[in-house]
Amino acid sequence: MATLKDIAQRAGVTATTVSRVINNRGYISEGTRKKVYAAMEEMHYQPNELARAFSKQYTNTIGLIVPHISHPFFTKVISNIESSAAEKGFKLLLCNSKEQPEKEQDYLDMCMSNRVAGIVLCSKYVQTREFRKMNIPVVNLERGEDDDTISVQCDNYQGGRLAAEHLIECGCRNLLHFGGVAGKDMPADRRADGFSDICKRAGIPYRILVSDRLLYGSMHYEDFIRRALQEFPDVDGIFASSDLIASQIIQVGAQMGKRVPEDIQLVGFDDVMISTVTTPQITTIHQPVEEMAELCVEYITKSLKNEPVPQKIVLPVRLVQRGTTVLKTK
Repeated sequence: MATLKDIAQRAGVTATTVSRVINNRGYISEGTRKKVYAAMEEMHYQPNELARAFSKQYTNTIGLIVPHISHPFFTKVISNIESSAAEKGFKLLLCNSKEQPEKEQDYLDMCMSNRVAGIVLCSKYVQTREFRKMNIPVVNLERGEDDDTISVQCDNYQGGRLAAEHLIECGCRNLLHFGGVAGKDMPADRRADGFSDICKRAGIPYRILVSDRLLYGSMHYEDFIRRALQEFPDVDGIFASSDLIASQIIQVGAQMGKRVPEDIQLVGFDDVMISTVTTPQITTIHQPVEEMAELCVEYITKSLKNEPVPQKIVLPVRLVQRGTTVLKTK
């Protein structure tokens, strides 16, 4: 079995450097880190996680709790956080809560018993007090503020503004927003605020519809969309709070004889893969998930080293125009 000294010789570094890479301590250049990982892989070296956990009070594992693992947005979040964690030498402990309080509590217990180095929370209903008692760094991702817990968000309010401004520029004069979940109070709710502020300023009539937790959990909005289009037949512009909803608007609209963008222009939110596989492709608000994931992992590693981190960071969003909107010719 290979030793630290063997790995060091193969990588051309000292045994101390190998130890620092394995334990994620101190500054190590990315080039050196990659050389050590390559040597470990070549020599099939597996660090003793349990021994390391007892020596430094945590494992090289980051917990991630999401409400719905199959939702396109959270799928992208998971992929990017796993990549960012791996670059820093961490593994990912993935927890799919399905917004069930009992499952979330089980996952909390599992994260603590596994001595995670930190945790990223995307689920609204997880309480962070126990983590803080054990000095486990916690970062909220698009979850809202929670006492003194670090929060990473995109500029949801600006996203709503951009969507409304674009639809109005495209000539839409009767707008509808499929918003978030009633009573949930999440950062994503600010999208509706930005949307409504622009509509009011422009004197454009608008409506905002919200779903319930069951509908959000099912991810099947077809009947909800169909009823809305039947109730508001004059709508010519829609802002959907996710690309998932936007994709279903295209589908339901086609079934009802309402073409996108000819009859209804449409803007989604997230800029996940589904936005580019529909016909037409979805104009959407790009949420910088890759940067958000990197910051979550960075803030956990800094917290472990007792380095200062901001309490809250809000990253900018941008509009990506595709085929579901057409700018009005002047």
